[in-house]
Amino acid sequence: MAYQLTETNIKSVTNQTRVTEFILLGFGNLHSFNIIFFILFLLIYIFTVIGNLLIIILVSTNVHLQTPMYYFLCHLSISDLVISTNIVPNMLGAVLLAGKMMTYIGCITQFYFFSGTTVTECLLLSVMSYDRYLAICNPLRYSSIMDFKLCIGLSLWPWLLGLTLNLTAVFPMSNFNFCHDNIIDHFYCDLPPLQKLSCSDTSLVELEVFLFSMPLLIVPCGFIIVTYVYIFLTIMKIPSTSGKQKTFSTCSSHLIVVGTFFGTLIAKYMIPSVGQTLLTNKIVSLLHTLLTPLVNPIIYSLRNQDIKMGFRKKFGQ
Repeated sequence: MAYQLTETNIKSVTNQTRVTEFILLGFGNLHSFNIIFFILFLLIYIFTVIGNLLIIILVSTNVHLQTPMYYFLCHLSISDLVISTNIVPNMLGAVLLAGKMMTYIGCITQFYFFSGTTVTECLLLSVMSYDRYLAICNPLRYSSIMDFKLCIGLSLWPWLLGLTLNLTAVFPMSNFNFCHDNIIDHFYCDLPPLQKLSCSDTSLVELEVFLFSMPLLIVPCGFIIVTYVYIFLTIMKIPSTSGKQKTFSTCSSHLIVVGTFFGTLIAKYMIPSVGQTLLTNKIVSLLHTLLTPLVNPIIYSLRNQDIKMGFRKKFGQ
């Protein structure tokens, strides 16, 4: 039975100072297309889970894939699973029922894992670019530099920073008061719509988010650009064309993933929202939360011979 948004639902908390639940509108009134979109998004989510789980299983069980590059790829797949699983199930409910009830605690929790995992993925992608830089620009010392201890540290620090730094925004958000509608015209809980609904002073939270999130987006992106400048310069010094192509192929998949991930983040958070419609914002958010976690395993599977060989050995029998 579809969830009906009535005038009573919309105005039920107008004069209250504390909201215990929100209504996620999702994509609005899809009329008879809600079943079609529900099935489409469900299939994308299923393939996302299967694709990322396959990479995790292959890297964990195939000794030929247990190298730093694939170890970091395994963590990237875990972060993709967390992002999509944190967002998509509630989104599916909002699409199917034309609205989804969500408690305030659930909303804050969803924002915490979304923002924390997004920061983690930013840092993981920069770690993967550093790994490719060492392998291509300093191959003779690669094994001695990227040892087991450094590999573990470089994979754990992104998770630690991602899941702790955003607590500076989550704790103040838990004390927000709301004296307006509890309607969130989106398919997940993000900071801007919660700030818009809150009647508390949110300037401190906004400043904290800016001070922490902008460096965590700009610094990794700048670091990746610098490392790939050195990588391209090194590749250009290789005398043979086949050698250039073979070397570039080892990092091309990662470069595509970086472009997709940071492109959606920049379009959502750094491009001025003036003149940007709510539908445009939802589409960009959909690309980041639904399609990017699906595209990542596809790109690595189609463009990486080691992954393809590992898949054949594991499941070809």
